[in-house]
Amino acid sequence: MTELTINIYADGAELDQMEKVFQSGKVTGFTTNPTLMKKAGIKNYGTFAKEAVNKFPDVPISFEVFADDFETMEKEAKALAEFGKNVFVKIPITNTKGESSIPLIKKLADKGVQLNVTAIFTLKQVEEVVEALQEGVESIVSVFAGRIADSGRDPIPMMKESAEICHRKPGVQLLWASPREVLNIIQAQEVGADIITCTPDLINKTDNFGKDLEEFSLDTVKMFFNDSKELGFSVLSD
Repeated sequence: MTELTINIYADGAELDQMEKVFQSGKVTGFTTNPTLMKKAGIKNYGTFAKEAVNKFPDVPISFEVFADDFETMEKEAKALAEFGKNVFVKIPITNTKGESSIPLIKKLADKGVQLNVTAIFTLKQVEEVVEALQEGVESIVSVFAGRIADSGRDPIPMMKESAEICHRKPGVQLLWASPREVLNIIQAQEVGADIITCTPDLINKTDNFGKDLEEFSLDTVKMFFNDSKELGFSVLSD
């Protein structure tokens, strides 16, 4: 079985769940986004962010800007960066109008803000982002490999090339975003990605790494049998 060397970041916005998965020893960082916060019922962004940084002061944690105009994005980015030295500010590659965030990314990077540039889907975007980032400033380039696969395209070739592009500039790390299965963790490592984001459910499934497949088969049969007993169904009528 391949030894895991890739960094696994937990994707979520529920502090108790974040604490639980961190205690497993499998997680080296966290990422959040507005959609996850909505699902978690977060009422105050600043309160949540400060609590998260206080709870996990020594691991990278990414917080995303909410604005759609670049002037406000910049103000939000500066405010988020102030929460802690371990904070990475997530900036989407474009706004909702399709306008490029590259000028803002370069401006923030030049000021030493640690960025996590997100929602990247093309090699052109990867190249533009890496060009805009500041050498030596820790930064993350998040390529949505899982969603690329959802379009019917094989993300592996692009992720390999993305890793090469990112690693040309010191401090830039490639993140495999939106994984769909545990195998993606192995694939992300093999293409040279530095980080993969996973939900707690996916992280828990890594317990099956290297499991004997005969044993796995038997466990599956037992699961089906036990569930059928709980249902109380009978195929044969009395």
